[in-house]
Amino acid sequence: MIELRPDQRKTVDDGKKILHRYNLLYMACMVRTGKSIMSMTIAKELGFKRILFLTVKKAVSSIKSDYLKLGHTFNKITITNYQQINNLIQEYDLIICDEATFLSAFPKPGVFCQKVKELVGKTPVILMSGAPTPESPSQIFHQFWVSYYSPFSIYRNFYAWAKDYVKHYDVRDGRGKIIKRQVKQKYLHRLTINDYSEGLEDKIKEVTKHYIVTLSQEEAGFTSHVEEEILWVDIDKRLYKLMDVLKKDRIYTMKNGDHIVCDTPVKMQSAFHQISSGTIISDEDKRQTLDESKAWFIRSKFAGKKIAIFFNFVEEGNILRKVFPLSTDSPEIFNENTNITFVGQFVSSRMGVNLSTADALVAYNIAFSATTYFQFRARMQSQTRTSASKLFWIFSKNGIEKYVHKAVTKKLDYTLNYFRKDFGIR
Repeated sequence: MIELRPDQRKTVDDGKKILHRYNLLYMACMVRTGKSIMSMTIAKELGFKRILFLTVKKAVSSIKSDYLKLGHTFNKITITNYQQINNLIQEYDLIICDEATFLSAFPKPGVFCQKVKELVGKTPVILMSGAPTPESPSQIFHQFWVSYYSPFSIYRNFYAWAKDYVKHYDVRDGRGKIIKRQVKQKYLHRLTINDYSEGLEDKIKEVTKHYIVTLSQEEAGFTSHVEEEILWVDIDKRLYKLMDVLKKDRIYTMKNGDHIVCDTPVKMQSAFHQISSGTIISDEDKRQTLDESKAWFIRSKFAGKKIAIFFNFVEEGNILRKVFPLSTDSPEIFNENTNITFVGQFVSSRMGVNLSTADALVAYNIAFSATTYFQFRARMQSQTRTSASKLFWIFSKNGIEKYVHKAVTKKLDYTLNYFRKDFGIR
């Protein structure tokens, strides 16, 4: 049986008051502070009988384990992932949405976000995330939008909300007269589009603060912190020459007759991202390994250590499983064994995964998303950990990774505009 710590007890008591009053609670509690335990305790103590707990795929087994350890009983509890939303019906009196940033896309809601809203209806909701708005304050709208009780329910959609909660600029004519106000503009594929990322954070917080309960890692007694280090690797120099050829000619014919085609800046950005870590997808959609230097460097550098390795592209995972034959993508198996390496893809393992038994996290590559960067940083942290959480980035010396890292650490996605500027691409 799990007993709540004093910090968790206070968070539960505060959360119960909010949920009872508003039928909507946002638990903005940092990673590994026990959000699943606290949310199910709130559900139990407020007398809810039929619970739906939605989370990401990799976290399902961990949450089921927490539920069994709690010893709570409900008439019905369903713990499943967002991808199963089409198989669910409205038979719950409380819905818990873990990793709520899964719902945070804007300006239009994602497919799963719309499905969650349809399922929720007027059912009370608990939303949970360690970082509700990692890239932009505007990410908060659709998370609250799934609930009938959203503080923004008077707005018919994001665009109407943005008129009041996203920064606008004056547009003047040639004589300096203001002719309209609009949000920041950005350029994508030679088109000018609205950029709604500049949410008015203070104004948003003033409205949402009544629905939110927080718990920091310091309040929860965490004594460890994240330490990052970049390790530079000498990859095959021919890969740098390949990038130079693609930059100049936009196409390269491989020895097997396949072609690497970079006839647009987007394709070139993706190709450079792959090549910098030793893989490529040719024009025939064939995944190919060009260089294994990074994987063998990791094996040598971290020999005897228990590590968790994250990768971007499928072929990178193939390389890592070859070099680390005793590996798993299950966090439970990894945490229960001392001689197994965790090998997981960023997109599927960045949320809800506990790798706190690792000696270090190792990033084989780096994703363009700032959200992924901050979620990745948190995978090792736990309340019981006393040593520093060590995170190592494996970068090629002249590749794309250093530029991506510079952007995402500033909470910025590595966009095409950054790529074109960094590599002089027209």
